[in-house]
Amino acid sequence: MAPYSKTKQCLCLCIFLCCISFAFTRDIPNIQIRAVNLGGWLVTEGWIKPPLFDGIPNKDFLDGTELQLNSVTVGKYLCAESGGGTIIVANRTSASGWETFRVITQLLARYDSVRKIILLWRINETSFQLRVFNKQFIGLDATGNGIGLVAVAETPGGSETFEIVRNSGNSSRIRIKAPNGFFLQVKTEELVTADSKGDGNWGNDDPSVFVMTNRGGPNGEFQVTNGYGPIKAPQIMKEHWSTFIVENDFNFISSNGLNAVRIPVGWWIASDPTPPLPYVGGSLQALDNAFLWAQKYGVKVIIDLHAAPGSQNGFEHSSTRDGSQEWGLSDQNIQQTVAVIDFLTARYANSPSLYAVELINEPLSPGVTLEIITKYYSAGYNVVRKHSTSAFVIMSNRLGPANPTELFPLASGFTGSVIDVHYYNLFSDIFNSMSVQQNIDFVYTNRSAQLSQVTTSNGPLTFVGEWVAEWQVTGAGKLDYQNFAKAQLEVYGRASFGWAYWTLKNVNNYWSLEWMINNGYITL
Repeated sequence: MAPYSKTKQCLCLCIFLCCISFAFTRDIPNIQIRAVNLGGWLVTEGWIKPPLFDGIPNKDFLDGTELQLNSVTVGKYLCAESGGGTIIVANRTSASGWETFRVITQLLARYDSVRKIILLWRINETSFQLRVFNKQFIGLDATGNGIGLVAVAETPGGSETFEIVRNSGNSSRIRIKAPNGFFLQVKTEELVTADSKGDGNWGNDDPSVFVMTNRGGPNGEFQVTNGYGPIKAPQIMKEHWSTFIVENDFNFISSNGLNAVRIPVGWWIASDPTPPLPYVGGSLQALDNAFLWAQKYGVKVIIDLHAAPGSQNGFEHSSTRDGSQEWGLSDQNIQQTVAVIDFLTARYANSPSLYAVELINEPLSPGVTLEIITKYYSAGYNVVRKHSTSAFVIMSNRLGPANPTELFPLASGFTGSVIDVHYYNLFSDIFNSMSVQQNIDFVYTNRSAQLSQVTTSNGPLTFVGEWVAEWQVTGAGKLDYQNFAKAQLEVYGRASFGWAYWTLKNVNNYWSLEWMINNGYITL
């Protein structure tokens, strides 16, 4: 029995030592991620593939488009008095936020943290609703004579739905038809009514005529699906999903020194094949295909919840309808998002290609507070772990004013946790006048220091989840781009989890890693 007892003791000691070793190495990835984002595929971003929007009727009147409407007779802008809760007037001499309309498939005027605006919500190609700064919708005054305009409705209906009619000879001149069948007209600066027949000429003496300035708006998933409508959108989107990213792309990725893809998805994918309108089914099948191709070509997959319900940042890539940022404002909203992570992890937990789940992309401070994001990340981590002990859990740092290490207390307590940071030499005035060498120096000094700040030996892993070899420099040559890309590859290669280029395909060449590789601008 003695030899057996000694052997048993040795075996127990080995098991113990293995457990101790695992405890210290469990957060170390077995590969360093060298990835590319599949942006613009399952979550639409119009700037990546503008032709996707070409077939939409009145495509300059999509949800969230900002319009300014100037009365030709009084020479002032239509707006919500006091930003909402009372009458509509035409007494602003300059086009500030209160006089800006955004198209959301409906006429709308509202105020966000940056500015006062009027937003458009799109019902169809000609019918819209308007919402004001405190989120009421413009409609007919039901308490008066039925021809006055107020902004009091919290939820839009038939009384808040208007038609925009353009002058065939000058599309910037419009009339607005109210639900009572008459057109709006500006009688005085303080009196806007819906009682014009709209049968006059389009000259400056017609009080029903407005000069429209279109300031543009988001071109995301909501805009493209709502713009095409429920009949045509399924056809358009399925064609896009089946052609934009294909199996050969995974072969290209694997053959060019990359070992992973970060795939942005939208929250509606969890309701496939019948997601809530205006979204359409089919993106889940595309994601299934991606996992099959990834396994075939030895590529790992990072699922990235890029668009959360309500929008976590108000940008088009989070599928905002009108620039609003309303994610995380209720427990129900957070629970809905956790359920999406639950669905995705459960579906792919047994796939050898699933490497990580990113709980949300780029939540924006201060709208998303540290308390809100911490609560969500804790719940999201737990549902990932319910299905997988091996998948890494990625937590995106907040954009906007935030401490880059604020997630450390939370993430350090989790096994397999990763902090995602995004570095662009863009989107800030400090890069506007930088030369080629100054941009490269910025990467070697500032970016290196920033990455070191979030990369610690006893903290979470770090991931540069988005970067690009594009900048504000004009007139740069091929060698300049090569050196800029090389600098970023060198610095971001120090991230303990890895990096991901944004993005694989893009009509803008330097944003397309495929183009950059094929044309010798980047060598991996």
